[in-house]
Amino acid sequence: MNTRVLTGITTSGTPHLGNYVGAIRPAIQASQQNNVDAFFFLADYHALIKSEDPALIARSRLEIAATWLASGLDPKRVTFYRQSDVPEIPELCWMLTCVTAKGLMNRAHAYKASVDQNTAKGVEADDGINMGLFSYPILMAADILMFNAHKVPVGRDQTQHLEMARDIAQRFNHLFGQGHEFFVLPEAVISEDVATLPGLDGRKMSKSYGNTVPLFEGGAKALNSAIAKIVTDSRGPGEPKDADASHLYLIYKAFAQPSETANFHAELSAGMGWGDAKKRLCERIEQEMGRLRAHDEDWMAHPDRIEEILQEGARKARAIATPFIHELRQAVGLRSLATSRTASSSQPNKKEKASGKSARYVTFRDEAGQFRFRLLAQDGAELLSSIAFADPKQAGAAMRALQQAGAQACLKLEGTLGLLIVQGEQVIAKAPDSASTEQREQLIATLTVAMPPSDAA
Repeated sequence: MNTRVLTGITTSGTPHLGNYVGAIRPAIQASQQNNVDAFFFLADYHALIKSEDPALIARSRLEIAATWLASGLDPKRVTFYRQSDVPEIPELCWMLTCVTAKGLMNRAHAYKASVDQNTAKGVEADDGINMGLFSYPILMAADILMFNAHKVPVGRDQTQHLEMARDIAQRFNHLFGQGHEFFVLPEAVISEDVATLPGLDGRKMSKSYGNTVPLFEGGAKALNSAIAKIVTDSRGPGEPKDADASHLYLIYKAFAQPSETANFHAELSAGMGWGDAKKRLCERIEQEMGRLRAHDEDWMAHPDRIEEILQEGARKARAIATPFIHELRQAVGLRSLATSRTASSSQPNKKEKASGKSARYVTFRDEAGQFRFRLLAQDGAELLSSIAFADPKQAGAAMRALQQAGAQACLKLEGTLGLLIVQGEQVIAKAPDSASTEQREQLIATLTVAMPPSDAA
């Protein structure tokens, strides 16, 4: 079984060296593992909490997408999308908001920090705090739970939000699951070996502190200029340096091979001047960044190509999100009148159980001698029809796999009105074509009820 890993980055600024070392590079490396199903998204709804500048957000979305692609993210291997292109996420956010206690949000670190700052200033506790800031842990929970991510790489300052996502998921499962868990409980992944880079002033490199080293913006000249501003002590050339406490050494270590790092450490300890050390650091960073910067410039010059990739990513994401949100709508009672009737009638009462009247699979041999199966509704209407199998055992195995996985894991949208049933990448069945999007939504809802996972059946 693949492990689903989800990573998001807020589109409220220009990527810097700390973003690359602490998040972008390790996330891309993890996505290249064979047992990882990786989801990467631009958290542009989250950006609205931090910025009221539309031009900044629009520019940041382009820059960050280009950075990920230039750094080696393979959109064919992962699901890469914008948060705002998946409307099911804010819909889920509202569902989760309605089961989340306000007291839980009162304890969120970001909100409490803002309240403490206001108190220190002597102003009203909630001065300048909007509801986006107050409740953004719920939107973060929706980002994660929409795709039932197993693991979410985060910094230590975000672990509380992962715990909140788990609490919210458990609450929803308890209220509406009736024994079925809609959401898996995500785990925070904190990589101790991932570097946290110091900024120009020695504090953690962060846009909030204004102490960042640009990643690609401004080219090698801007990189050299920023490195030259890194604070060092007053020891001059020839005087031994405390390499382990040096910000230059910590940054160099994040880019160099162990042997290079050992040599740099030894030379600082032997008295290498800070000017020479900064020059060496620039050269070493440029070995990695120069090649990537050329890729970034190419992507930035072709935003139409980035848009195509993000739209394809949104289609992949919505192929999962659309049937799942229909299942959740059913769970909370948000159904059309026709769907409500279908859903209620699809839950067999005791008399119906005794007579066996429920949605059922039937197998048959077609005119060509091939083996197929169908799923029929209570009234005999066909809900799906399989492809042809040469071996009846193959048909039976495919049918049992569908029964075990359930609709959420198998439904895939086709065009405007079509609906496919898949196992992995293989199409194994097809639902009847719908006459309208509303009819297809009703069909998805019906299939969700008729095809529960085996542990919920």
